Amino acid sequence: MNNKKIPLLYLGIVLLGFSLNAQGGFVLFGDAGEAPVPEEKSVRPLTAPYFHEDAFVTTDVRAWYAKHHFYSDTIGGDVTVMAVQVRVALTQRLQLVAYKDGYTEFDDALVLGDNDGFNDIGAGLKWAFLQDWENQFHLAAGLGYEFGWGDDEVLQDTDEFRLWLSANKGFGKLHFGAVVNYIISDDDSEGLAGNSDLITVHLHADYYLTEWFSPVVEINGYFAQDEGVFPFSGVDAVSLGGGDGEDIWTGALGFELRPLGPEFGLRAAYETELSDNVSLFGHRWTLSAVYEF
Repeated sequence: MNNKKIPLLYLGIVLLGFSLNAQGGFVLFGDAGEAPVPEEKSVRPLTAPYFHEDAFVTTDVRAWYAKHHFYSDTIGGDVTVMAVQVRVALTQRLQLVAYKDGYTEFDDALVLGDNDGFNDIGAGLKWAFLQDWENQFHLAAGLGYEFGWGDDEVLQDTDEFRLWLSANKGFGKLHFGAVVNYIISDDDSEGLAGNSDLITVHLHADYYLTEWFSPVVEINGYFAQDEGVFPFSGVDAVSLGGGDGEDIWTGALGFELRPLGPEFGLRAAYETELSDNVSLFGHRWTLSAVYEF
């Protein structure tokens, strides 16, 4: 697909989300589900936005800005990523998730220099097969596909299947979440630097401190399943072939502000490596905003 069409495709998805809200609100087919009381509502994931998918079915828009620094023992330099995600509740248990898009800018990175370009497009369906609001326990499974429509100059242009399982459990104002993904590369030779299968794990905890503030802690793990030309994986940042045996764990501290009520959140998180293995990750600031309809 021509890269000029990618923003138009995304714009269409955004307009669809708004039109669904105007026509019936929260759910496209059937009655809207009952929203939890604010103190029992989990903060949506703050980090690893392409892979960290909770077990709730919502209609929302999430805007993301990430500033990422790579260490000199990998590719060095910095990368900025800007993206918007759209989620549409088709029923109380089925959700359309447009989880990957956006634009990436590299700055002074080894080999890549100052390249910039569009990201691949990823979308899928999430089925919340267990929604126990009384006990604050939720389970969901999802299936997605990433279309290699992005630019290989920013290590995109790869096709991937995605399977995931999500769980959330609350204890009043304290909320926990966990997600496991299996990312299956359609062709390991695609893209400028290849690609590899990847298992990812994401853990989340937040606490409803006041009606406008929640602190958040998250841990993310990345486990490449294939050897390749690189001694490290692309984690959630880029597509790279390699990294088998170099498991990566990262930790993040952040918060959510709700200045206008529970539907609108402004969030920030700082994330860094926890493991000593060779890693592309470095450290990262992630800023985001979420609005739920």
